[in-house]
Parts: sequence; structure tokens; C-alpha cells
Amino acid sequence: MTRTDDHQMSELDTGTDGVAPGVLDKALLGGAPQRVGRFEYRYDTDTWTWSAAVARMHGYDEHVEPTTELILRHKHPDDLGMVKALLKRSSAPFSSRHRIRTVSGEIRSVVVVGEIVTDDAGEVIATRGFYIDVTKSVSDEVQHELGAKLNAVVADRAVIEQAKGMLMATYDVDADAAFEILRWRSQELNIKLHDIAKELVTTLPSLLSCSRGPVDHFLMTLVAD
Repeated sequence: MTRTDDHQMSELDTGTDGVAPGVLDKALLGGAPQRVGRFEYRYDTDTWTWSAAVARMHGYDEHVEPTTELILRHKHPDDLGMVKALLKRSSAPFSSRHRIRTVSGEIRSVVVVGEIVTDDAGEVIATRGFYIDVTKSVSDEVQHELGAKLNAVVADRAVIEQAKGMLMATYDVDADAAFEILRWRSQELNIKLHDIAKELVTTLPSLLSCSRGPVDHFLMTLVAD
């Protein structure tokens, strides 16, 4: 079992939208843990993979291999029962907000979104998705810089803000975490952040009128034209 890579190239090299990092990128990436990362859990083998970002959320470096025992050991005691219930094999996507305890003892809040993986016979064999670190982890000074510099890295602030608002409502996260989700998908797909936001704004309203499951699935499978 091996970890997954967050991106083909380091975000410190590519910056936002695949261009050289600017002030905002450096503020977001300069030392604070990445706020979005991938995971996969296989029911058939009881094995995990996680990206370097998820490892860092738990306080590990990228070489630590996760296990069910390790994952559960880091859950907050008050949230452990809920997380164990989510690990049971299910045919439905899920999303959860809970707390983890890092190696150093710090308590962090995360949102975990997962969708099912099936084999050729349609049997559920795994769940995969992403962690969002929603802990208040940036200083007031950096937050001020986020607002002041946002126009320098997006083509159209209005559509970005609209997409952020939809994600905030869907996943109950703050504005910074919602922006991280958009930025993460932009870098993974090598598509302009503005184009990702525009696609979300066009498509999400019809999904938000029903259950959250279709929203989770759309976000995980989004590919712009």
C-alpha cells in the first residue's frame, strides 16, 4: 500500500491555476497544513491510502502509511462512535464533520466526503473521497491578505464568491475552506479556478434542491469541457 500524491507537481511550484505562485499562494501554502486531501479505504482488504495533505492534517509526514487502527486512534473520543458507523460498508455516499487529535495533541476539525467504489459485479469494495481541514488555522493578517489579494488570482470574483457560497452551504464550512476546495480541484484538473467555479454555479442549484449525495458525486467527478 502506498500513499497517493496530492498533485503531479508541487503546489509551491505551480501556484494557483498552474501559474507561478503569487502572494496569495504563498500565504496559503507557507507552513500551514494543506486544507484538502484525498483518501481511499478498501473494505475487502481493510487498507487505506491517503494523500500527503491528509497525513499532515494528522501530524505525520508523507511516508506514514495509515491503518484502520491508526485512523481511529486519532478521532476525538466524542466522535469515535459516529466515525466507526461510517466505516461500515454502505451503498450510499456520505459526508461527516468531526474532530481529530494530531500527533502533537492538537484538536482539528475536518469535513470528510466519500463516495462508493464498486467492482465489475456492482459490489461495493471501497469508499474514497477527500478531507477538508476546517480548523481556524490562519491568522487575522493572512485572512486580511486573502481578501485584499483575491482579485489578483481569479478572473471574476463574483462567480468565485457565488461558488464559495454554495459550497459553504452544502458542507457547512467557512469561506476560506470553500475557496480551498475550488483551488484544489482547479490544480488537480489543471483547469482555471474561474472555470471550475462557473461550472459549479451552473450545475449545483439543481443538485442542492435534493439530497447532498448527488452534490458529493458531482464534485468528485467534475470534469470541465
